[in-house]
Amino acid sequence: MPIMQADLASDELPRPDGASLLDAMPLPVMLVGKSNRIRHVNSAAEPFFGMSSQHLVQMHLSDVLAADHPIFLLVEQVRRDGVTIAEHELTLDGPRLHRSGITVQGTLVAEHPDGVLLTFHDSSAARALDRQLTFRSAARSVSGMAAILAHEVKNPLSGIRGAAQLLEGSVCESDRELAVLIRDEADRIRDLVDRMEIFSDKPLERRAVNIHRVLEHVRLLAQQGFAADIRFVEEYDPSLPPVWGNRDQLVQVLLNLVKNAAEAIAGEGRAGEITLGTAYRHGVRLAVPGMEQRVELPLVVSVRDNGPGIPESIRPHLFEPFLTTKAGGSGLGLALAGKIIGDHGGVIEVNSRPGRTEVLLHLPVVAEGRLHP
Repeated sequence: MPIMQADLASDELPRPDGASLLDAMPLPVMLVGKSNRIRHVNSAAEPFFGMSSQHLVQMHLSDVLAADHPIFLLVEQVRRDGVTIAEHELTLDGPRLHRSGITVQGTLVAEHPDGVLLTFHDSSAARALDRQLTFRSAARSVSGMAAILAHEVKNPLSGIRGAAQLLEGSVCESDRELAVLIRDEADRIRDLVDRMEIFSDKPLERRAVNIHRVLEHVRLLAQQGFAADIRFVEEYDPSLPPVWGNRDQLVQVLLNLVKNAAEAIAGEGRAGEITLGTAYRHGVRLAVPGMEQRVELPLVVSVRDNGPGIPESIRPHLFEPFLTTKAGGSGLGLALAGKIIGDHGGVIEVNSRPGRTEVLLHLPVVAEGRLHP
């Protein structure tokens, strides 16, 4: 019996202190003291606020957020009533901080008089996944429509175009214009059907892709064409592993995003700037319905512009087919981007406000020893 007790005692872990427990939490945590001075932050708070812990603990909460922010009322009420309070869907704006849809929870800390512990819950990844699943459903609808159009429209359209060509050489001059009009309109409809056929569910051939070479190719194409007058900024992490994807389709997506950014900047009367960036974020794993394993999406590619921003009324519908704000646009570009990234097992996230719109592509990387997708 004494030996058993000794074994049990040897298995007991030393009791951790409060600071080490907070650092182990994956959620950003901040302890504010009297006069709302920041007393402590955990490791997860550093990337969330874009500042080091040494810098943050020398500041007050009002140095991070505007003095009229609802979080100050939350802290005051927690101190006054001694209860735990949560505020949902808050927007946090600061010098290095812009996050929306944040839930902030505050509670008292018994060991610290007037101390309030704040936790910050960012559900943007979950919202991005919800939107991605919506994009995939919309893309599947377009895939079925494309198959119907290819069979029911494209074949008879070829006959109509052929008949119009024959008429061109056998009718009078005044009627020839009508024959040319029929031919041109048949070509336009055929081109639209061809674009929609891209949505068909073809097997995706994937291999290791250097995403920086893709971005460099896209930048050169843009600067030699539609974005010749726009300044490009590159913020790359050179240590990134390869993406597990299809190079041509990734070029198509990124070129479309850069083109959208360039068109948004045009006519704004400001110096246009597009920033292309890459980063590696550890620990991002999403459970996607229909897949046995959680999807790890550590590689992030960003396209950011300083245009006017996306109107709030259309943000929830950005990747729906046939939605466009451009004269003559088909509204298939972003829908196709959503489908392609979804086929890669990735997620698209869009953040927009006046003067800054950023599209983030969360992508899988090549697993060590991986031979098949």
